Amino acid sequence: MNVGFVGLGIMGTPMAQHLIGAGHRMFLHSRSGLPQGIAAPAAVACASAAEVARNANVIFIMVPDTPDVEAVLFGAGGIATALGESGDGPRRIIVDMSSISPTATKAFAGRINALGADYIDAPVSGGEVGAKAASLTIMCGGDPAVFDQVLPLLQTMGKNITLVGGNGDGQTTKVANQIIVALNIAAVGEALLFASRAGADPAKVRAALIRAIREKVPNIARATISVHCHDDLGLAVANTLAGVLNGAWQVEGTINGIGERAGNAALEEVVMALRTRADYFKVR
Repeated sequence: MNVGFVGLGIMGTPMAQHLIGAGHRMFLHSRSGLPQGIAAPAAVACASAAEVARNANVIFIMVPDTPDVEAVLFGAGGIATALGESGDGPRRIIVDMSSISPTATKAFAGRINALGADYIDAPVSGGEVGAKAASLTIMCGGDPAVFDQVLPLLQTMGKNITLVGGNGDGQTTKVANQIIVALNIAAVGEALLFASRAGADPAKVRAALIRAIREKVPNIARATISVHCHDDLGLAVANTLAGVLNGAWQVEGTINGIGERAGNAALEEVVMALRTRADYFKVR
């Protein structure tokens, strides 16, 4: 099958590589060009998203945020340009795997449908590790018949793949996932702050808690923490997290990797940020 992929960052590159490995002929476009690791006889570099859509039956998108998806779809040289030229050709399928606004997703799907193409929103959870291991959780929204067509392609990139409902429902599920993750991060942060203000070493507290978690809830110890405050998570918890660190931030790792992967210096930096927030709100 001719498959397109737009957006070859830390997530998109390994995902596209899995599709290449499955034997599909790939048409690729990224603002930064094709990464060296993705060069293959079956990978064709395209000058624009429109060129990708002219050559592919199914086009995947994996870009950072809602405005980026809108630009890929409807901007200059966007996918919509090629859809408008397709005439009576085969009906194309757009699969957006970015994490963006559910409301905007519904509007995008309607505009794509009006151009004679189908649309699936399919945001993912699992981070770079999951993308490389082809073990992503993929939350989908769209028509069941269209979902069935793209499911074999999604299975090359992920393992837990669910059609939740119509267009936008995949993105809504991703926001719900991020709320749960954010609350866990907030809880960990508050626990470390409490321990630090009580005079305990937060690094040693972390180590002790991880041992307890491993004994009681192994899955929690292995769970991936992945927060992207530039996507719809910002709508749900930005006010909570903005007081911890300035601007958009991303935490990727595992509960049992905090401190081990980032180092205790990074852990202390987080605790200091929490102390600053506590002092600002006069928490005693």
